[in-house]
Amino acid sequence: MSTRNSVLNDRHEALGSKLDGETWCDMRVPWSYNADPNDEVVSVRTCAGLYDVSALNIVRVTGPDALPVLNALVAIEVSTISRGTARLGAEVDENGALVDDIMILCDGPEKYRVTHGSGATPERLKKLAEGKNVSVEWDADTHVMSLQGPTSLKTLNPHTPMALEELPFFNHAETTLFGKNVIIGRCGYSGERGYEVYASAADAGEIWDNILSHGKEYGVVPASWTSLDLIRVESTLLFFPFDMPEGDTTPWEVNMGWAVDLDKKADYIGKDSVLFLRGRERVKQAGIVCDHNDAVEPGTKIYKDGKEIGVVTSSSFSRYLMKSLAMVHLLPAYTGLGTRVTLGGEPGICSGTVVQTPFYDPLRLRVEE
Repeated sequence: MSTRNSVLNDRHEALGSKLDGETWCDMRVPWSYNADPNDEVVSVRTCAGLYDVSALNIVRVTGPDALPVLNALVAIEVSTISRGTARLGAEVDENGALVDDIMILCDGPEKYRVTHGSGATPERLKKLAEGKNVSVEWDADTHVMSLQGPTSLKTLNPHTPMALEELPFFNHAETTLFGKNVIIGRCGYSGERGYEVYASAADAGEIWDNILSHGKEYGVVPASWTSLDLIRVESTLLFFPFDMPEGDTTPWEVNMGWAVDLDKKADYIGKDSVLFLRGRERVKQAGIVCDHNDAVEPGTKIYKDGKEIGVVTSSSFSRYLMKSLAMVHLLPAYTGLGTRVTLGGEPGICSGTVVQTPFYDPLRLRVEE
């Protein structure tokens, strides 16, 4: 696929982004602006930050066979997703290994949207749809703006006719925002209250400008993808495939049991394998606070008493928490809270301690505020 471009790129360039770093889902993204990404993190945690996440792939799956096709794709029971709601589901291969990030949104009977990352979803959907009465169409027009932080509601609510304060977490609705037709969903990737605005390419620029203009009094700032990565590590949110370095990581190994419906009757790709692997975890997702003044590189090996017991999957130095944080995979026997480890061999880069996750807001109360 050729490189995609957001219609907001001129805004990103005006803010200082070179748009020349690594692409994601074949789209150039603003990894940095002129601002310090650590300051953007503070804005998101205390006010709000506006992200362009249009690089998300959106696929519209509609028609009489939409439900059975999607049910064959993921390990959750898709029929439980009612109109206006969404669920994350484990998408696994024939061996029970995770193959993509995926969220399914229901817009009505026989009408679904799938958002996914950089994994195997397109090929699998295409194959599952063969011979079925279903339309599977990639949506190249919709742009997604994510406003994350405690003042996001104050910023958006006066400019939409819907009662945004009543929208539950992981729900969405068609409405208008600043007079433009949009879908607003309450979700995000920050560990804060937040909203995602789905708009047409023609309207995205005006909506972006209005959110920043009207949100200025509430401390809203444009926020880069570097700050988004810092925030998601603080909140211990997984990023496929970086937090699945084994290549055959199962949902159980990354604490995603909530994304597998054990009572699901319908068959799906990898059902027998993923259910068999429950309780047979080779590694477990955990969090380590490192005794270090910098981030420890992903891929760094972790040791206990000279024995290799794990690896760093994602990391950051959080200036907001003033801690060096590492999302890690450990042998299950070493995941107990308080376990002391060495990162990087002997004598190692530093020592560290297994702690409760998320690192920020361990009870995940902020998203519900």
